[in-house]
Amino acid sequence: MSTTTTSSTMLPSISRTTTTCGSLLQELQEIWDEIGENGSERDKMLLQLEQECLDIYRRKVEKTRKYKADLRQSLAEAEAEIANLISTLGERTSFPRYDKVKGTLQEQISIIKPVLEDLRLKKQERIKEFSETQLLIVRICSEIAGNGINSANPQVNERDLTLKKLGELKSHLQDLQSEKTLRLQKVNSHITTIHELSVVMSLSFNKAITEVHPSLGDPANGQSKSISNETLARLTGVVHLLKQEKQQRLQKLQDLGSTLIELWNLMDTSFEEQKIFEHVTCLISSSVNDVSRQGCLALDVIEQIEVEVERLNVLKASKMKELVLKRQNELEEIYRGVHMDVDSETARHILISLMDSGDVDLSDFLSRMDDEIAKAKEQALSRKDILDKVEKWKHASEEENWLDEYERDENRYSAGRGAHKNLKRAEKARILVSKIPSLVENLTAKVKAWEIEKEIPFLYDKAPLLHMLEEYTVLRQEKEEEKRRSREHKRLQEQFATEQEALFGSRPTIKKPLGQSTSGNAMVVTPTGRRAGTPLARSGKERRDSGKGGTVIPINYVAIPKDDSISQST
Repeated sequence: MSTTTTSSTMLPSISRTTTTCGSLLQELQEIWDEIGENGSERDKMLLQLEQECLDIYRRKVEKTRKYKADLRQSLAEAEAEIANLISTLGERTSFPRYDKVKGTLQEQISIIKPVLEDLRLKKQERIKEFSETQLLIVRICSEIAGNGINSANPQVNERDLTLKKLGELKSHLQDLQSEKTLRLQKVNSHITTIHELSVVMSLSFNKAITEVHPSLGDPANGQSKSISNETLARLTGVVHLLKQEKQQRLQKLQDLGSTLIELWNLMDTSFEEQKIFEHVTCLISSSVNDVSRQGCLALDVIEQIEVEVERLNVLKASKMKELVLKRQNELEEIYRGVHMDVDSETARHILISLMDSGDVDLSDFLSRMDDEIAKAKEQALSRKDILDKVEKWKHASEEENWLDEYERDENRYSAGRGAHKNLKRAEKARILVSKIPSLVENLTAKVKAWEIEKEIPFLYDKAPLLHMLEEYTVLRQEKEEEKRRSREHKRLQEQFATEQEALFGSRPTIKKPLGQSTSGNAMVVTPTGRRAGTPLARSGKERRDSGKGGTVIPINYVAIPKDDSISQST
């Protein structure tokens, strides 16, 4: 009964299994019948079979239940991983909400699995991008710090792989790359400057930069140039030292070049000899930034100039006496050119005595003479304006003397040779003579102002010029008075002749020889302040002494006129 119940209970479960199990059970009943198995044993065996079937079903159910739990666990883990990846990648808006997905567990898993794989792939790509960015940052930081480059990949923080974080890293990397570019530009600029300075001074360029850092010397070895703070500081120091060295060498060459030119001028060195050192003398007026020619500040160039200066100094010592006398001649020429008193013989005697005694340093003595020459030139310049006016005064006085002689010539209007030239000269001379008083007055004022400023008298060929002017003024006044008396005397003679003619009739007028006057020989005042008879008056005197009864023939001479521009100046 129980067997039937059990069998009927088991049969509805699975139709295919019921048929198989029923046939097996029928076969088992037949076997038992043949064996003669009693009913209790049969029930016991059927219960055992039922229990075994239940155990099989139970195990299957448990296994299926566990599979379901595993699916739910996998689904939950996938959802959690997706949520974590979305949070890590910062891409919440890129994917749907998976808690709203409907369907069986396997359907849900089939939907979630591609998304999870896509997020995992994106995470790996993001990690790779972070790693590459951080690696570049670490390398640039190492280059700036001057540390060795670490080949190990930096650790990436996988909890924050957002685009914001990646953007911050890339921005930092860009800043570092910009700084690296600037540092590289500074390094290259320093290297270029060191190369230029090394070329000018003939120094070893490779040695200079290799001592700073080996990577700067040989770019072909594949090693990038060092851009560390230490390298930049050392490059800056090398550039500073080289610039100082360049400045010192240029200053030394300029001093040597100036000394060389002074010695050339002293020694009257030929142009051919000077041209040998033209590459040095051309640097005298150059600034340090203008000097860029290769090797122009090399040590061998400086040594060459030092040797030449030393050689010329030796020659200078042997020719110093000659140079001192040459300076004395120059000084005397300056004094003579401005009519200053100079005792040449005494000065030369003193100079020779000093040089022969050996008590003076000839170089220092020559320098003092150069100072004296400079002072003499300055003093000559201060006298130039007055001396120019003295020359005008002398010329005006000469023209005045000539005019006096000319006006005493009674045949000056005759049609003789050169008469028209004398007429023109006389016209110009009268204009010039009329300006003499203002010229003398102006010259006197300038001389007085000069003497007040310098607090010394103005000497002209050892004579005080102011005294000469005063004497000239007095003598000129005396001369004018003499002319006035002569004119008055002539007027009285003419009046007496007119009265005699009215009483006794006319009679021939006896012409007096040229050069004779009622007031005696004419006196001419010269700018030197001395009285001198005119050449015409002296000739008249000689004629009176040599021939007393002969006929006196007036002298009609032709004088070459002065330059018009000079005669018209004041």
